[in-house]
Amino acid sequence: MYKIAVAGTGYVGLVAGVCFAEVGHQVTCVDIDENKVNVMKSGVSPIYEADLEELMQKNYAAGRIDYTTDYTSAYKEADAIFIGVGTPEQPDGSANLSYIATVARQIAESVVKDCLVVVKSTVPVGTNDKVEQFIQDFLVHDVKVEVVSNPEFLAQGSAVHDTLHAERIIIGTESKWAEELMQNIYEPFHLPVVSVNRRSAEMIKYASNDFLALKISYMNDIANLCELVGADIQDVARGMSFDNRIGSKFLNAGIGYGGSCFPKDTKALEYLARQNGYELKTVKAAIDVNKDQKTMLYKKARKRLITFNGLKVAVLGLTFKPGTDDLREAASLENVPLLLEQGADIYAFDPVGAENFARVYPEGKNGKGSITYVANIEHALEGANVCFIFTEWGEVRALTPETYKKTMRTPLVYDGRNIYNVEEMQESGIEYHSIGRKPARREAIKEAKHVELQIPRS
Repeated sequence: MYKIAVAGTGYVGLVAGVCFAEVGHQVTCVDIDENKVNVMKSGVSPIYEADLEELMQKNYAAGRIDYTTDYTSAYKEADAIFIGVGTPEQPDGSANLSYIATVARQIAESVVKDCLVVVKSTVPVGTNDKVEQFIQDFLVHDVKVEVVSNPEFLAQGSAVHDTLHAERIIIGTESKWAEELMQNIYEPFHLPVVSVNRRSAEMIKYASNDFLALKISYMNDIANLCELVGADIQDVARGMSFDNRIGSKFLNAGIGYGGSCFPKDTKALEYLARQNGYELKTVKAAIDVNKDQKTMLYKKARKRLITFNGLKVAVLGLTFKPGTDDLREAASLENVPLLLEQGADIYAFDPVGAENFARVYPEGKNGKGSITYVANIEHALEGANVCFIFTEWGEVRALTPETYKKTMRTPLVYDGRNIYNVEEMQESGIEYHSIGRKPARREAIKEAKHVELQIPRS
């Protein structure tokens, strides 16, 4: 087993470190935030991720993992140092590599033995060549340091499972020594390893994520056309899924992709293409479709309602997907400000994301509207004039049409994740709008009732 250091304790670094400890390696995770380090030492995960906290506690008790702000002690005698810090998107779409540069400088000044520096962060093609040269320029001791590209393919919400049971491990190396050491480090996982050069490994990450983003945007584009021509996107997707060349994954239409990967990686690859004098038309189209799709529900509701001013608006789901507390590029962040701007009184439910969202939009009066965070879905729906579903949490899926009918003042639902059966909502007397499917209309609704529910407050 090997002595491993991990720089960064976010979704990439912490999950990697815990999983390396789980298979028997000796791991030290490094973070600059002392409070965060103390929280992790106490067995509490700073991020919401299934099974992560349990494995943190188990491996800390077994002495296989520790957390520190002292990067020198963590790096100096490590066999491999994994970099899992962020590479946030810059205004022009390029990746911000300043965090990686900082860690690389620290490594160069700390290591006293031959070691690998393994970049798990998503970086533009060619970055790891530069990182290796950067480290060489600042090396204090006469040791061999080689940089390896080892991109991660985990999905938030199932990151631990995706790491321990990955479909493949990609390693990009430039020497036999580095390749063999990486093979040995991953041997306890008993997973397929694909060994390529560094630049190919970097491109595999971008090409994989952008292909999935393309698939999502394509299905959303088709869904919008389905609505116009009277087809049902779920039937269309089911028919497509039987073709092995297409498969059944990423065929669900909705209100676009979010999170830390797809939005950033599509823009970064499109930027890389432009920098090399090439127009990556397919990826650019995926970006454009996704941007429009995020506010599709709001645009539908805006046509249906006279105003949101004074209306109680239930918002179910704030995170970009279920199973995580991550709000990055979430549809809620696009729609909530539009609703507040129109004077909506929002009652928002999310089982794990509300606290993070409240840091962006504090509870209470906000612009022309207001926002209240509730711990119970029924409290959000009670007396509501309209409901928006942005995240398909299990608690939302478990709701019956009758709950909407009995609880809401006006059973008007805009579902961005196509959770419910259109016919069942129709039979229950609920006006229901989703993505790529016909709407369910309430029958025999008096026009006066519509007007009454949409009168602006004085």
